[in-house]
Amino acid sequence: MEGPKSKSRREFVKAAAITGGVVLGAPLFIPKRSEAAETLTIGVNEELTGVYAYPAKNEVRGMQMAVDDWNKKGGVIGRQLKLLVEDNANNPGTAVEKARKLFEVDKVPVLIGTLNSANSQAVSNVAFQAGRPFLVSGGHTDSVTGAQCHWTTFRTCHSTWAETHATGLSISKKFGKKWYYITPDYAFGHSLLDGYKDMEAKLGVQVVGSDLTPLGTTDFSAYLTKVLAAKPDCLIIMVQGDDQINCLKQANSFGILKRIPVAGPQGELEPLWGVPKEAQVGYWGVEWYYKNVGNNKEAQSFVSRYMAQFQEPPTARSAFGYITVERMATAIQEAKGTDPVKVCKQLSGMTFHPLQQGTGTYRAVDHQLTWPMLFCETIAGGQSDNPKDIFKMVDVQPGEAIEHPVSEQEKICKLTWPA
Repeated sequence: MEGPKSKSRREFVKAAAITGGVVLGAPLFIPKRSEAAETLTIGVNEELTGVYAYPAKNEVRGMQMAVDDWNKKGGVIGRQLKLLVEDNANNPGTAVEKARKLFEVDKVPVLIGTLNSANSQAVSNVAFQAGRPFLVSGGHTDSVTGAQCHWTTFRTCHSTWAETHATGLSISKKFGKKWYYITPDYAFGHSLLDGYKDMEAKLGVQVVGSDLTPLGTTDFSAYLTKVLAAKPDCLIIMVQGDDQINCLKQANSFGILKRIPVAGPQGELEPLWGVPKEAQVGYWGVEWYYKNVGNNKEAQSFVSRYMAQFQEPPTARSAFGYITVERMATAIQEAKGTDPVKVCKQLSGMTFHPLQQGTGTYRAVDHQLTWPMLFCETIAGGQSDNPKDIFKMVDVQPGEAIEHPVSEQEKICKLTWPA
């Protein structure tokens, strides 16, 4: 079932590129034939180019650290572990092509990755058709573990439902109930709007403006002009990656950041490190933060080793990557092989410590990892002794409180396991 058994040495050399100890389309090291036969390959499908390239790179860094940790312990089911990484170019069509290549040509037994929600859903469908386990590291749209869930698919990052329900109440309490949305116009943004729509009804929120912006937007001026005219209590920015950098920079140049509070369901270090100090503002939903791991020894070790290796703190994306590989490897180890049903049965209901305080569980009802989520204030310029430390926690929401209740989710997600 493993790719290296059928790939020639020339094919390994031909594919190349990437960071953190893995190369694009091939492992960094070139195994001898006897070594390849003992290697267990995990396929990775990531957005290594495009507006999400930086967070995708950090996911792969975390993944490789987990691979290295397993290999130091002797590998998985007695075999050395490696990643085979493909760049999906932040495009659903390419993501599907890469997933099929990994399954059909490289013969990987399991697949992980994706950050773009549309890619996550598309690859999830391919994995289901192939009957192979797929663990989504970073695509949030609800459908992945909701109406279009599959027995083969699991997810590490939070759903959009969780992101909106972890932040909506805090935003209304702090800033008021007249909101203006700037939202990416694809699956991720549409799903976020659905989540906030549910909160609008519960909180009595009035939406005074809402714009959908194409992924890859560089000029937000037309939208920001409308924000000024609408005078909301809070501007809710949902665009991510390079789009968030451009939106915040331009909102600053319009004077909006000094006049209107800014918040959002998802604040990530990669884009916020990329804006000038004047634009490092806002209150955001934060899925994992390296300063909030408490007494979790494994998490403390992960943070210190990551900082030593990459000379910067790990981000939530780095943690997603590490957790995703670590859990997939654990499932294979406990299943004593790569049989798809046995691996998925191991993941379903798996409870563990997800690099922070407390526990998380890949729920049996929908395969969504339920774990806490933070609401944080951005500290412009960071702490005096560390400019990378830019988040200050305001509150934290438990995982089960922000996801769909099991009783509701079992009506939405219909997992049909093989007989």
